[in-house]
Amino acid sequence: MKRYGWWVGLVMSAAVVAGFATAGAEETTQYVGAGKCRMCHNSASKGAQYKVWTESKHAHAFEVLGTPKALEIATAKGVKDPQKAPECLQCHVTGKGEPADHFAATFSDSSGVGCESCHGAGSKYYTRTVMLDIRSGKSKAADFGLTMPTKDTCAKCHNEKSPSGKHVDWPADSAKIAHPIPAGAETK
Repeated sequence: MKRYGWWVGLVMSAAVVAGFATAGAEETTQYVGAGKCRMCHNSASKGAQYKVWTESKHAHAFEVLGTPKALEIATAKGVKDPQKAPECLQCHVTGKGEPADHFAATFSDSSGVGCESCHGAGSKYYTRTVMLDIRSGKSKAADFGLTMPTKDTCAKCHNEKSPSGKHVDWPADSAKIAHPIPAGAETK
């Protein structure tokens, strides 16, 4: 038994050192994809937010880059393939340009401009437990990264750099894509 004692001590010491090395290290918040939001945000009683999104231009933003009109705009800008060009994808795909470890396996960039483009990467807030943890009338999800979009959120893409010329008209544009949770439904 003594001959293994040094080995056990070495392994335990390594575990303690590893624990200190990772203590305080934050887990990367990841984009999980609109499918994770769909689980809870698709019912009529919750305002059918997922359905509203699927019928929006945002949901089809990546597909639009493959249309003849997009190819025409891209060609005029010297871009060969808008579905591969970073300058197009930065506004037509959620989280484009983020490091690979910021995307969960459930994420698909072909979903266009998804929920997380406006509400922030959701790996820390998308669970039912977090979303339904209501404190002072507000979901605790905000403590885990859920954000509500502002004019500045929209203006990251809808600005003077947009080749389509679509600038954000706040609050009129936000009303066009509104998908609120009906009063009282957030706690059901």
